[in-house]
Amino acid sequence: MIMTRILTSVAALGLTAGLAAADYKLTILHTNDFHARFEPISKYDSGCDAESNAEGKCFGGSARLVTAVEEARARSDNSILVDGGDQFQGTLFYTYYKGKVAAEMMNKLGYDAMTVGNHEFDDGPEVLRGFMDAVDFPVLMSNADFSAEKALSDKLLKSTVIERNGEKIGLIGLTPEDTDELSSPGAHVHFSDPVAAVQGEVDRLTAEGVNKIIVLSHSGYKVDQKVAAETTGVDVIVGGHTNTYLSNVSDRAEGPYPTMVNDVAIVQAYAYGKFLGELNVTFDDEGNLIEAVGEPLIMDAAVTEDDTTVARIAELAVPLDEIRNKVVASAETAIEGDRSVCRAMECSMGNLIADAMLDRVKDQGVTIAIQNGGGVRASIDAGDVTMGEVLTVLPFQNTLATFQITGATMVEALENGVSQIEEGAGRFPQVAGVKFTFDAAKEPGARVSDVMVMEGDAWTPIDPAKTYGVVSNNYVRNGGDGYKMFAGDDKNAYDFGPDLADVVAEYLAEQGPYSAYTDGRISQK
Repeated sequence: MIMTRILTSVAALGLTAGLAAADYKLTILHTNDFHARFEPISKYDSGCDAESNAEGKCFGGSARLVTAVEEARARSDNSILVDGGDQFQGTLFYTYYKGKVAAEMMNKLGYDAMTVGNHEFDDGPEVLRGFMDAVDFPVLMSNADFSAEKALSDKLLKSTVIERNGEKIGLIGLTPEDTDELSSPGAHVHFSDPVAAVQGEVDRLTAEGVNKIIVLSHSGYKVDQKVAAETTGVDVIVGGHTNTYLSNVSDRAEGPYPTMVNDVAIVQAYAYGKFLGELNVTFDDEGNLIEAVGEPLIMDAAVTEDDTTVARIAELAVPLDEIRNKVVASAETAIEGDRSVCRAMECSMGNLIADAMLDRVKDQGVTIAIQNGGGVRASIDAGDVTMGEVLTVLPFQNTLATFQITGATMVEALENGVSQIEEGAGRFPQVAGVKFTFDAAKEPGARVSDVMVMEGDAWTPIDPAKTYGVVSNNYVRNGGDGYKMFAGDDKNAYDFGPDLADVVAEYLAEQGPYSAYTDGRISQK
């Protein structure tokens, strides 16, 4: 382990040897953005077959986590295990079982608490409630008023207090403030500013005598830094949402582990169970954080899979195997669907999806396709492509939606798409039948230029007054990811087309061996 920072030296505190004995040490084990990856994953974060797993080429999976957590607990005589949200959605396990397998595996691992991620609302508050009823630990969300939502009001908590080795630890949950745009929380859940929500819970917990406070945040790395900077009384933030890899030993990390802001230790452990976060913290007898050191532990082949868990996951997978093992196409090259690419620039998976959507409805007078980059959830490697792989890329059961808008509205949509590129937001547009340039250095709302549409066989400047036929997925068409300009009953819309995953699988099959490509349809100044 690498020591990242000692917040306050013993000399500065003026601790005597006797007082130093009162220091309280705690190991915080954490995961985030697991997204139903109960089985091992490939280097592309999608499925990894048994042969590759036997060859040591796979990562993660619940069976490795069981072993890793057991070993980490053995290294520490005082630990907690927490989750930064988004256990739901991502593979057929969620599509088929909803939250039931997540609840079973989290109970087996012995989690102490988790926060609600935006994807916990993908099937509405009722499915989230079923999950909460099944787990043995509290589920938290501080920055929302859910008092009018009957499925949540008597179960979901803003914060909780647990005891470890005679000390009280306060845990506070955070969910993205824009979850109403990202998911389906319903009309009775209203989200609010994370800073004010956290400070309110900190103040309440502090008044109750709790002086060690950890925020479980599914709000993203940048928001976590803002919360740390603008609140008092928080000691640690365990993050999620942005799938951020923090490390002290890797040149691929986005920041140090932990990242220190205002004496708050911020951690996150990428996603999909590929790492188990292990942060070792020390508090003085007044509850001040005086040390925070650690490193995410990679869940590679060196971590032995727990046999009992392997057997249980295999049992749960039986109903899924016929669907996902069916080979539907082949790929000559890997198709890039990594979030760091598809939420920032043209990516080959985005092109594939947009091309497939447009091809399906081109005989309906539709000339433009737009897909949110956040809806692209994995890459596909070269070789046979199974339906399971396609469903891992497109797990949301979105349907094709067609509608009509003006050229001016299309430009507004593209501006929305690039408005949060700095945050890696899922609204980034992957397109077909249209091309454009953007300048991230300009203010949001004024970043897009040179918008061209394909008319016949030629690119033509978009006409602000002309009406265009557009295809997207029903989530985006109904205002998801900030695309509110697409919503409403005045767009001659049809939201109930075929499942997007089926459309892409059929398009891939029609292409023969598919060669991934980019062609400059999105360029950046």
